[in-house]
Amino acid sequence: MKYALIGCGRIATNHIKAAVNNKLEIVAVCDILPEKMEALLAKHGLENDTSIKRYTDYKQMLLENDITLVSIATESGIHAEIALYCIDCGVNTIIEKPMAMSMDDAEEIIRRSEEKGVKVSACHQNRFNIAVQRMRQAVESGRFGRLSHGSIHVRWNRNQDYYLQAPWRGTWAQYGGCLMNQCIHGIDLLRWMMGNEVDEVYGITKQQFHDYLECEDIGMAVIRFKNGAVATIEGTTNVYPKNLEETLYLFGETGTVKLGGKSTNNIDVWDFADEGEEDQANKGLKEATSNVYGNGHTSLFADVMDAIENDRKPYVDAVAGRNALEMILAIYQSAATGKPVKLPLCGVASTDFTGRFDK
Repeated sequence: MKYALIGCGRIATNHIKAAVNNKLEIVAVCDILPEKMEALLAKHGLENDTSIKRYTDYKQMLLENDITLVSIATESGIHAEIALYCIDCGVNTIIEKPMAMSMDDAEEIIRRSEEKGVKVSACHQNRFNIAVQRMRQAVESGRFGRLSHGSIHVRWNRNQDYYLQAPWRGTWAQYGGCLMNQCIHGIDLLRWMMGNEVDEVYGITKQQFHDYLECEDIGMAVIRFKNGAVATIEGTTNVYPKNLEETLYLFGETGTVKLGGKSTNNIDVWDFADEGEEDQANKGLKEATSNVYGNGHTSLFADVMDAIENDRKPYVDAVAGRNALEMILAIYQSAATGKPVKLPLCGVASTDFTGRFDK
């Protein structure tokens, strides 16, 4: 299967690694900065592979090559524009998070991909974590009973050096704040585990320590789900001196699970009323990861390849990307207005909040 990558920045190494692990034929990479392409390929020992073409224009790349699957790992603000072009070209697409920066763009990606028969996956790779999959199996088999509540805590650190690596980070148009970037994976997991159907969101966001950014560095929210369960979200990049944890709790009538580690990669608590011998393997489970991005990109790529070959929806489809974005934009809108926000959310974009934290 012929594959190409658009965007060769910080997260791109996970995409190339996933492509190599899945034996994809890498035909091209694209970035507006040629040195980034070369550095990325060299990192994976591919710098002398003359079969991999280099492009600074993704449209030219798509025009000149027969590509089955492309992944987009550029700055967030142009994800949707590039994705829609790829979809129009009939190319199956994996889009790094966030899938888009506006509800209109997210809805258009879903609509156009269905119209064109193109597979689109939002890159929420943590759904493939071993710990997350075990929790999901317990949810789907009804082991929690009636859900009471849940929570996600993303307590990380991002300092000024991180933001100086790319001038678009921390901007409303191209990036968003800690919720849109560092916390979106956890928010995706929370909504997915708790039934997806959200009634109301109430949020608060602040900019405490990163006054050189446009956006928030801490966000908190209370979520009311249509099934009667409630949840809380805490996301921040203000933890001193380094990343502390990404922790997901789920509390039900007959079960309690806590996923921990730096990126929901461990099972810290696993208690069920109907426990059997197989549950012992889950208690204290730890999945080793080399970084906070985890190991899920390889599994997500494999799933999308299978979805293409068997003409089915990807496990993490474009609707999943839309749902995670909707949660964050709803928190932003609630924080800006001081009022709860009812879902579904229509017509809201990250740029609607430009100037919120201007001094």
